[in-house]
Amino acid sequence: MKMTSPLLSIRDLSVAFHQGGKTSIAVDHVSFDIAKGETVALVGESGSGKSVTANSVLKLLPYPSASHPSGEILFEGTDLLTANEPHLRQVRGDDIAMIFQEPMTSLNPLHTIEEQIGETLTLHQGMSDKQAAERTLELLHQVGIREPEKRLAAYPHQMSGGQRQRVMIAMALANKPKLLIADEPTTALDVTVQAQILELLAELKEKEGMSMLFITHDLGIVRRIADRVCVMTGGKIVEEGPTRQIFEDPQHAYTQHLLAAEPKGRPPKADPTAKVVMEGDDIKVWFPIKEGFFRKTVDHVKAVDGIDVTVKAGQTLGIVGESGSGKTTLGLALARMIRSDGTIDFSGKRISDLGFKEMRPLRSDLQIVFQDPYGSLSPRMSVSDIIEEGMKIHFPKLGREERDAKVVAVLEEVGIDPATRFRYPHEFSGGQRQRIAIARAMVLEPRFVMLDEPTSALDMSVQAQVVDLLRDLQKKHNLAYLFISHDLKVIRALSNEVVVMRFGKVVEYGPAEEIFENPKTDYTKALLAAAFDIRTTDAAVVNE
Repeated sequence: MKMTSPLLSIRDLSVAFHQGGKTSIAVDHVSFDIAKGETVALVGESGSGKSVTANSVLKLLPYPSASHPSGEILFEGTDLLTANEPHLRQVRGDDIAMIFQEPMTSLNPLHTIEEQIGETLTLHQGMSDKQAAERTLELLHQVGIREPEKRLAAYPHQMSGGQRQRVMIAMALANKPKLLIADEPTTALDVTVQAQILELLAELKEKEGMSMLFITHDLGIVRRIADRVCVMTGGKIVEEGPTRQIFEDPQHAYTQHLLAAEPKGRPPKADPTAKVVMEGDDIKVWFPIKEGFFRKTVDHVKAVDGIDVTVKAGQTLGIVGESGSGKTTLGLALARMIRSDGTIDFSGKRISDLGFKEMRPLRSDLQIVFQDPYGSLSPRMSVSDIIEEGMKIHFPKLGREERDAKVVAVLEEVGIDPATRFRYPHEFSGGQRQRIAIARAMVLEPRFVMLDEPTSALDMSVQAQVVDLLRDLQKKHNLAYLFISHDLKVIRALSNEVVVMRFGKVVEYGPAEEIFENPKTDYTKALLAAAFDIRTTDAAVVNE
């Protein structure tokens, strides 16, 4: 049997970073091959060296502070590490394309979606503007953008996270690359969207003979898409093999740890006599669509359209649905962060009629933990200052020593060493930053906490730890949680009741056990099928 040479061959690759007179090794003598038409998954937790390895292929690291003490990266026989810049420019986006994890930082905020995808086509394929426009529309259809004709003139900030990621994927696939490097491409996507994108990538791989280097911490995705798996930790590959072998018979302790790391358990049984903390009746949030010189309102985007919800003390209401379904908008309306119609009662008090100043005394009781802790924590403030800030406003009588004592106590409660409280957010891992964000909310002793995708950007094992932490805090303080997520495994581990939303309306609402075990609507069935890899014949195919 004739052996064919691999499309990509990484040999003995090391990556070092030099800063402040110190050198750190991020990738340590890594070797693996990718054959034509093959998908190799590079898995491991944050800081394992996955993305650094991937960025090395196209020399996208911050040189000269980054360097390669050893190794070579052979693409069709040519070493990309020693290739000149003109050759690299030809390879980038044409022969090798890359999908990045965070589309908002990868897309140009000053250009429309049509301009950004079209630029790729005109530069690499020499298409005319008309040809590029037609191909752009075809690509947007292909990646499942709903009504793409209306999206061509949109800017990145006018699209949801899932939609932006689809645009990134469309750009990457535009020139039919031989190798696609996908760096956590589905982290920000809903489960049905994720399933569609994975199916799309698999189809393109089959149709075009495309190879993939798929970087992820989600082992569920690896099982679906990869032919082979390389497990990384501490900059080294500790285990490599066919996907089935890695999943069924993992040899290394770290691989076993990854496979065991998943949010587990169920929430405590709901108390039907528990006090109602938050109640919304016929909540509506409509955004006007204005046109013409006089900016006349011609229609509305009905982000939340007549929804009733109840959240009780010591219990969790899970809100699920795809990007653009209105989940976060509903949560912000209940927390009185945006204007809405309908009535909202908090602990028996009507708050929907209160203004900004009237709401201020209640803010300590209504707290929010956001999706991206790095974006929600000030980079200019120490952890101590971040947590202390709310106390200065809501508990003005507390002295400096009393505030510091509370900071120490809440950091211990969330599992952060209090001795690190004078460090800054960038000095902590993603999981640690999310714990700090939770501590900032908990130090004000709230009764209601809105958690907006608090685990979506975290590694599986860190997700499980944060879920356990939230469950412990809820039990200890009898907290009411509004938990917003597209991750149904996390929702199942935490929620007593679940609201399924789509296009601003409730599709299904009931006890979590009933929703998960006996879903009534095709949409809910589609969400569950995508989340738990259930094969169903009647699951609705849902596009954004």
